[in-house]
Amino acid sequence: MKKIAVLTSGGDAPGMNAAVRAVVRKAIFEGIEVAGVFNGYQGLIDGKIELLQLGSVGDIIQRGGTMLRSARCPEFTTEEGRERAMEQIRRHAIEGVVVIGGDGSFRGALELSRLGIPVACVPATIDNDINGTDFTIGFDTALNTVIDAIDKIRDTATSHERTFIIEVMGRNAGDLALWAGLAGGAETILIPEERYDMPNILERLQRGTERGKKHSIIIVAEGVMSASELAEKLITEEEVDTRVSVLGHIQRGGSPSARDRVLASQFGARAVESLLKGNIAAAIGMKSHQLVEYPLDDVFAKPADDANEFDKDMYNLSKELSI
Repeated sequence: MKKIAVLTSGGDAPGMNAAVRAVVRKAIFEGIEVAGVFNGYQGLIDGKIELLQLGSVGDIIQRGGTMLRSARCPEFTTEEGRERAMEQIRRHAIEGVVVIGGDGSFRGALELSRLGIPVACVPATIDNDINGTDFTIGFDTALNTVIDAIDKIRDTATSHERTFIIEVMGRNAGDLALWAGLAGGAETILIPEERYDMPNILERLQRGTERGKKHSIIIVAEGVMSASELAEKLITEEEVDTRVSVLGHIQRGGSPSARDRVLASQFGARAVESLLKGNIAAAIGMKSHQLVEYPLDDVFAKPADDANEFDKDMYNLSKELSI
């Protein structure tokens, strides 16, 4: 293998740049040329492809977002779009592709592999919802961003003696809400993996009030409902005085944490090694603190909303500690 390409696709995640850097430098170390594909699969179709050098990825390990930029690409879901992408791959003499992204990006990579191009996929999404890996790039940074916001909101919640509802991202996975809720000391956490019980939520709020608690924090994952919807339900049921905070895309930005930088570096380098070993369609991940490489098909072995195993024990612990 003499030349590979690297692209980032889907929603951006802190640490993507660190992964791109690792792919480029590991490949060059192994004597392989690396082409950067700009704007994801759309850039692959449009031929936005440039040769990258060591200096091309200098001073990016600490930057959020992605230097290769990203874009949604409905055209790639069509046979015609994928054939146009293949024409560019052949034109640029690309022999393998490293794809950095989430579920949709992995599905696109699987289609490329079926057309005969070896792919290695690096999981990068703040949702932490990729099957086969305990953690994805960007999750740790987003988690710390959410926790920082919870700490600040708690200050004003205490001052005004109110219930604050904080909506966090996560798509159909509750990892971000659960981890942030436990670390931030939230009184109630609503996640897609568990049915919520409105009487129980109200009971917990009432119990806190009776013991003199001045405020409450409720974390709701976007896959359950919006914070505004929950606020309406609480007002309708018990006229609970609430304030809503939707953290939104602030969760995707910022300098990646040390953990995400290390994870991205490990994943990116391993992806290059996977291509060099001749794997056709591989995913890279971390299981039980060990770097792993597994068939890309395994990522889709479970339904999307059950992609990452739910930590029931952690959920129960959060309820026990917030009595």
